[in-house]
Amino acid sequence: MRTLEIVHRTRYEYSEPVSLGEHRLMFRPRDSHDLRLLRTGLVIEPAAQVRWIHDPFGNSIAIASFEGTTQVLELLSTIQLEHFGVPPELPPIEEFARTLPFSYAAEEAPDLARYIERAYPDPNAIVGPWTKQFMEGEGGNDTFELLKRLCVGIQQKLKYAMRFEIGTQVPAVTLETGGGTCRDYALLMIECCRSLGLAARFITGYLYDPALDTAPGEATTHAYPHAWMEVYLPGAGWVEFDPTNGIVGSERLIRVAVGRDPEQAMPIKGTFTGSSEVTVNASVDVQVHTLDSLPVADPAVPLEPASSQAPTVPPAAAPTEPAAPAAQASPTQAL
Repeated sequence: MRTLEIVHRTRYEYSEPVSLGEHRLMFRPRDSHDLRLLRTGLVIEPAAQVRWIHDPFGNSIAIASFEGTTQVLELLSTIQLEHFGVPPELPPIEEFARTLPFSYAAEEAPDLARYIERAYPDPNAIVGPWTKQFMEGEGGNDTFELLKRLCVGIQQKLKYAMRFEIGTQVPAVTLETGGGTCRDYALLMIECCRSLGLAARFITGYLYDPALDTAPGEATTHAYPHAWMEVYLPGAGWVEFDPTNGIVGSERLIRVAVGRDPEQAMPIKGTFTGSSEVTVNASVDVQVHTLDSLPVADPAVPLEPASSQAPTVPPAAAPTEPAAPAAQASPTQAL
């Protein structure tokens, strides 16, 4: 178990004054057996009215509303948490689900149905056949072994490429072009799993490498906004796979939000209104501190106990992260 502080800064600079629409911010993780939230802080400039809601997936979302015009939007999220990671051994999968194909039990099937539905166009029907290649060889139709081969196969067969356009590639396009970003890889594996009748969902959070830790209390830059996915396996529950890095679960993955679709788990989503000539520059910085004990909070970043709802957020100075470049577009977090 590690006690971590994650400071996530995002900054949008507009070439001329704009009016900011409502923004949905997903920085606050949920408590679970593998993650215990200790404190949270959210600072926004310009000043915003903030209300907190839970979406249909149980994600905690800050809804920020603005008045007037601005040329800067700065967001500073600070979270302190205990991260336990995943157990070294996967909980046993129910016997009926250990090989493919299988059907989910009657009591779970209705709740998982939407996670099984294919959601993206595949006019040349390439996703299913591409997936079935991983049924060949050692392990055959063993469910977990196949998923591991699929996860590693995506990493090895495709070429990772940074892409700052808004949104996520259709999985068929990722296969046709032979590469993409972490969000594209995650969505491809989701659709591959759905082609096999498996329930799968999208995750956003942070990728953190504890092997590169500095001394306790010092910052490490070895953390990044990241996207991966989960598959529901009876008996084991939701199991995390990161096809960008070819890993199954990991203490390196810090989950923040989940959704059936990538749009439902965007860390930052909002709009602005300005002239057709306005341009946007965006920056992001994520710092992770390992903590022996909780430090005295920076007074510029009000930290709330994790059990409380944060009040209206005051302005503060802080750098911050990726966005959409055109007027009336959504500044969505690029991963």
